[in-house]
Amino acid sequence: MHKETITSEQKKIARYAKAMGHPVRIYVLELLSKQACCYSGDLTEVLPIAKSTLSQHLKELKDAGLIQGEIEAPKIRYCINHEIWEEAKQLFKKHMNI
Repeated sequence: MHKETITSEQKKIARYAKAMGHPVRIYVLELLSKQACCYSGDLTEVLPIAKSTLSQHLKELKDAGLIQGEIEAPKIRYCINHEIWEEAKQLFKKHMNI
């Protein structure tokens, strides 16, 4: 039987790393880790980027599972997905021998 060279853990950590691969996304993660949640409108007030650009960054983090968003019309409330965030931290520690 052929053993898979790339493990599912390696695929996950690569996905998380890709999602965190931009300074705006790191900023969003840091901000959300210090508070319960944040509305996307609040983020556009502190970040000097277009709403559409911010939306793309939030989508990347959400697609990776690192954050979750709930629609509270007319706004979207974003929070850290604590379960996935903890998994990502543990994978980074394990694979970087920290």
